[in-house]
Amino acid sequence: MKIDPNEITEKGMSSSLHSEDLAPIPESKRTWNTWNYTALWISMSLCIPTYMLASSLIEGGMNWWQAILTIFIGNTIVLLPMVLNGHAGAKYGIPFPVLARASFGVKGANIPAILRAIVACGWFGIQTWIGGFSIYQVIRVWVPSFENLPEIFPPSLGLHTGPAISFFLFWILNMYVVYLGVDSIKKLLVFKAFFLPIAAVALLYWAISAGNGLGPILAQPSKFSTTGEFFLYFFPALTGMVGFWATLSLNIPDFTRYAKSQKAQVTGQILGLPPSMTLFSFVGVVVTSATFIIYGQTIWDPVILAAKFDSKILVSLAMISIAVSTLATNIAANIVSPANDFANLSPSKIDFRKGGYITGVIGILILPWKLIEDPSGYIFKWLIAYSSLLGPIGGIMISDYFFIKKKQLVVDDLYKLKGIYTFQNGFNRNAVIALIVGILPNVPGFLTTINLVNKDAMPLWIEDIYHYAWFVGFFVSFVVYYFLEKNTNSINNLNTINNVNTD
Repeated sequence: MKIDPNEITEKGMSSSLHSEDLAPIPESKRTWNTWNYTALWISMSLCIPTYMLASSLIEGGMNWWQAILTIFIGNTIVLLPMVLNGHAGAKYGIPFPVLARASFGVKGANIPAILRAIVACGWFGIQTWIGGFSIYQVIRVWVPSFENLPEIFPPSLGLHTGPAISFFLFWILNMYVVYLGVDSIKKLLVFKAFFLPIAAVALLYWAISAGNGLGPILAQPSKFSTTGEFFLYFFPALTGMVGFWATLSLNIPDFTRYAKSQKAQVTGQILGLPPSMTLFSFVGVVVTSATFIIYGQTIWDPVILAAKFDSKILVSLAMISIAVSTLATNIAANIVSPANDFANLSPSKIDFRKGGYITGVIGILILPWKLIEDPSGYIFKWLIAYSSLLGPIGGIMISDYFFIKKKQLVVDDLYKLKGIYTFQNGFNRNAVIALIVGILPNVPGFLTTINLVNKDAMPLWIEDIYHYAWFVGFFVSFVVYYFLEKNTNSINNLNTINNVNTD
């Protein structure tokens, strides 16, 4: 018997909007405490992209304390939307794509969900490439001929045979964890929370020893000769730091829906996010600064650095550590959320596994090895670029939940095609308008950054707006959405009064 995707289920919910993966978590199953959220952030922060984040700032010209301060400020800023968006998840037990229905509409929620999912696919690809490249380094050390395999990909793709094989092997491992299901993630995160700090301390010890002590390493000067030069780099770098977790700041309800209480998710995130990011970034800063003393050049990629070690066993241990940490972060940060986002497109047909497989395929097609070719591209063409898309979504959701709806949602209606969140044919026009208006100011700067538009053709101030992409998008969309909704509510109230008077 063929099932109508719009079939009405229990409580009047539509099967096109409701599934086991998207359903509210009952209070009896909300078991995550403060430690679980602290461990979550320790595990997700202690990853290679965090290390590379700090390294890219050193390579970009900052000294050690400037880089650490930039990272700490950025993560303290992004903590606010993280906790605010997490509130609805903890209160109602709903994931991000369902929460987005309250502001964008039951069908319009697919817009922010897919934008968020595509970014997560990019991160999945990046993490998988890093993990795969670490495996390549282990194989290359023990089987040198692996480095000289015949080239089978066109030069324009920028992909060599050995790294490609390792990449696909690591990709298959990620897909196997997806097959095992979401329960396997919790064990990986706890394991990594204990394992990776030991590896980070070992790397820090090596850098201090080989770099003749901490003093010479931290004495490395800033490359900026004036305060003006520093701030020209600082503000876009700060936007990149905020953008680093702009993805999780949206879909944090995917995790806080399991919280025992609001206190658990708030305290856990405060204890876990800024300290973990800052401390692990310090390792990246020290080690990257030490590479200049040891090798005469700044090496920002830890996989390339670890491959320079003389001992085959040490190289292997380092690479295995990188692969394990990358796998844990990849599944938690870059599979859970996009899997839910893709499931939101068609809950009756796409479950967590299928959503995870879709993420994996797009993660390959996005050519991740090109996204992290150099540190400037990592910040300006990746982190800032996608923050210009996600900032406006965050502004709209927080404006709606806290200032329009006053934290009050009718959960059942979030799963109904005909309910209070239907708006106009399932889309809230105000949210779509606010999203577009929030993105537009950053478009010219992005086009000049990727060289599609000549910089001389744009006024300097328009290009500079892009350096504040997340902040500009967030606040513009926040304000526009608020006033559009207030105006719409005022018109609706006036129409109701007029209808009453007419009757």
